[in-house]
Amino acid sequence: MPVISDPAQFNAEELYVDLRAALGLPLYLKCEGFNFAGSIKLKAAAEMVDAAEREGRLRPGSVLIESSSGNLGVALGVVAASRGHRFLCVTDARCNRASVRLMEALGGHVHVIEEPDLHGGFLGARLAYVSALCAADERYVWLNQYTNQGNWRAHFRTTAPAIARSFPDLDVLFVGAGTTGTLMGCARWFWQWRRRVRVVAVDSVGSVTFGGVPGRRMIPGLGTSVAPPLLDESYVDDVVRVEEADTVRACRRLAGRGFLFGGSTGTVVSGADQWLARNGGRRALTAVAIAPDLGERYLDTVYREGWPEDGTEPEVTAALARLA
Repeated sequence: MPVISDPAQFNAEELYVDLRAALGLPLYLKCEGFNFAGSIKLKAAAEMVDAAEREGRLRPGSVLIESSSGNLGVALGVVAASRGHRFLCVTDARCNRASVRLMEALGGHVHVIEEPDLHGGFLGARLAYVSALCAADERYVWLNQYTNQGNWRAHFRTTAPAIARSFPDLDVLFVGAGTTGTLMGCARWFWQWRRRVRVVAVDSVGSVTFGGVPGRRMIPGLGTSVAPPLLDESYVDDVVRVEEADTVRACRRLAGRGFLFGGSTGTVVSGADQWLARNGGRRALTAVAIAPDLGERYLDTVYREGWPEDGTEPEVTAALARLA
């Protein structure tokens, strides 16, 4: 019988969904949402906090602070609560309300940015707020998921080797690109171990991660309005960009077969479907995609009929309209 004392140490590493039966798609989906934070971000959160504690940056009286669109904030809330740290998450108007409530339930505080930066979007505004707060008060310790090497090392140590163990003949791996921590950790591992695996990054239309034209995005998780410092494109074999309408369709198709996944998973599945169709891999290739989280936090957005056109979340609609 498994027994744990630290919630950060539990993750259902070997759970996959075979999408051939559900969607007729030859793709195995690695499910990362079955842990106490509900997403893959628990791995990076634990890695970064461990390093900050070892280095002596986190001391009695310190306050963890991080910019997050939701999942990392919840993950840090779990880790902070289990280790007795105070935590402040800086997010924006696109963050799912369920994620905000989860962080607060875990004892964290949440500051919501309502106005996007004219040039850096919501992310730029969040980073500016965090930087100003840290400069004004030395108690704040910013892990900075966007530059923190622990972000990708967590997946180099855990996610990539777990996939390789389950699929020794893997041909192609699809990974969503946000901070690119998961992408870089997996890509670096397969490159180092000389595995012949094509690593395909999946991004959102409107993201600037791979030099795209900036545009309106409403689903948090993947995509950036500021180029991610962790990204090294030399490790990436291909990039697929997905429209948010296709993300919603993929999520709802999965839900129709009993699999309730988050918005990032819908993006990755849609991107994998497009790539496999273009590259003739529907029958011949062994393909895996990473599903970062589950879908309960998206019930008021991705899974609500009429969203986002119905405009029932005016603070989000108005803020995003200023970027259009």
